[in-house]
Amino acid sequence: MGRILAIDYGTKRTGIAVTDELQIIASGLTTVSTPELISFLEDYFSKEKVELVIVGEPLQKDDTPSQSEVFIQEFLKKFAEKFPAMPVKRVDERFTSKMAVQSMIEGGLKKKKRRNKALVDEISATLILQSYLYN
Repeated sequence: MGRILAIDYGTKRTGIAVTDELQIIASGLTTVSTPELISFLEDYFSKEKVELVIVGEPLQKDDTPSQSEVFIQEFLKKFAEKFPAMPVKRVDERFTSKMAVQSMIEGGLKKKKRRNKALVDEISATLILQSYLYN
């Protein structure tokens, strides 16, 4: 069994989370600069067995795609060209950034650390992955 990797795609930074090999636990992995995302994934896939990639789907309250979906579609096209055999599923990512900040507050992180957008993106990717695993 391989890992499941989740992506919280952003135009500047992208949060990444993965499961353990038994696909039980979702953990934040890192945040990467978006222009370096494909090369990061290429390196990661060469070292770890990943059997599925989950990509957050930003929907608005009325279920229509948000403006960032255009950029995600461009990424998905490049991803499919680079990794044609890797299956991809989409998961609703509504409110994950707010939930990430809330979990940071509940975890007792100081205000300065909560301003770390990279950490918010990584936690958001973890929430997207948990949503997939537990639904």
